[in-house]
Amino acid sequence: MSIALASVVLPNFGALGTQPQIPPATYSARADAALKAAGTDWLVVYADREHFGNIMHLSGFEPRFEEALLLLGPCGRRVIITGNESESYTALARLPGITVLRAQSFSLMGQDRSQDPRLIDRLRDAGIKIGDSIGLVGWKYLSTDEDEDAGQSFFVPHFIVNVLRRAIGHSARLIDATSVLMHPETGHRAIVDVDQLAVFEWAAVRCSEALFRVVASVRVGDTEFEALGRLGYEGDPVNVHTMFASVSAGENIVGLRSPSGRRLTKGDGVTTALGYWGALSSRAGLLTDHDEAFLKPAKAYFEALISWYQTADIGVAGGDLFSVVTEKLKSAGLNSALNPGHLGSHEEWLHSPVRPGSAERLRSGMPFQVDVIPVPMPAGWALNCEDTVAFADAELRGQIRLRYPDMHARIAARRAFMADSLGVALSDNILPLSSTPLYLPPFWLQSSNVLVRE
Repeated sequence: MSIALASVVLPNFGALGTQPQIPPATYSARADAALKAAGTDWLVVYADREHFGNIMHLSGFEPRFEEALLLLGPCGRRVIITGNESESYTALARLPGITVLRAQSFSLMGQDRSQDPRLIDRLRDAGIKIGDSIGLVGWKYLSTDEDEDAGQSFFVPHFIVNVLRRAIGHSARLIDATSVLMHPETGHRAIVDVDQLAVFEWAAVRCSEALFRVVASVRVGDTEFEALGRLGYEGDPVNVHTMFASVSAGENIVGLRSPSGRRLTKGDGVTTALGYWGALSSRAGLLTDHDEAFLKPAKAYFEALISWYQTADIGVAGGDLFSVVTEKLKSAGLNSALNPGHLGSHEEWLHSPVRPGSAERLRSGMPFQVDVIPVPMPAGWALNCEDTVAFADAELRGQIRLRYPDMHARIAARRAFMADSLGVALSDNILPLSSTPLYLPPFWLQSSNVLVRE
């Protein structure tokens, strides 16, 4: 495989248009399906400010400042329990037939608790009774390799678990049902519908375009704050803190950190990342015009990215994708810092079937993050190219074409750009959602000079 540095103009892939919305009927179908899959009388879904993706997926509501529970129960019962501040915010929920109850224990400390202080009373008001069974959804779950009693290991505040046990009686069934939503192959959030993909594509466009404004316009002498100020941020909800880090030659870069007042100098290693609900974009390289020594690992890394796109497809086992990408990196003395690819969602990282030996397969409807972070890199160097994609079979692609023709046209234009300008043709089943698909400038002072396959 021959990799070269070439001048390639990043095109406009088409106007974005109006932000898509998830129809109420879709939320209703999701809620009914999740409860049925849990196999319990009730499905209780926990959420807080950071861990909101499960409740958002099922209801269109996510709490601000405080915790919340979504209760799905018999005869179509749908209840949100939250605290003082999010009670009025539940008006944004799009799941039909919701009853809203307030438990002031969910409110921030010091706020009023004189009216509805007891969570157990709210659970009883919702209809939960002694003898009912509950599937409880936290924000992640354990495997049996981590705990022999994984079904009783809840990633939910302990006081909620205690109250639920009292509400149904200690002899009744309370099980962890998080995998119903978050399993990396069969989870209801791992495989999403056409409307959700449209929402995520809209976010991916805005996210990737904002991030590349930084990469393309950063200048020697900027502070990190000034460089990141060129995002043009317009208030999109984020799923990670916004990152920017730079270092001089010989210093180790910490890519997760937020920007500082450090001034950029020529030759610095630089990295930045931005994540919106449903998308993340990241780029890392050198703040210079050219560096022949750096170009060698950059080309090897680009080959590994190409191997990802050439291997990933519907039906491919995650373990096979892991092996192909990591073996390609190892041939250049590199490895992948984390899983080379994972499921994306409202969170930056939902789960990943891409693990050593994993038999879990890529499926149509999966939103995915191409997240191959090469390590180790010499001190003072940084290299990364993360983009958002989705997998879609012919049926799902047909739904996109009919329901969201502009989205379909943008995806087609990105695929053509990758094939014609970058030399990387994709399987029909891979849909690039980012507006900077596989567009990797190793040298940020020449941001239109990118790696291509000849």
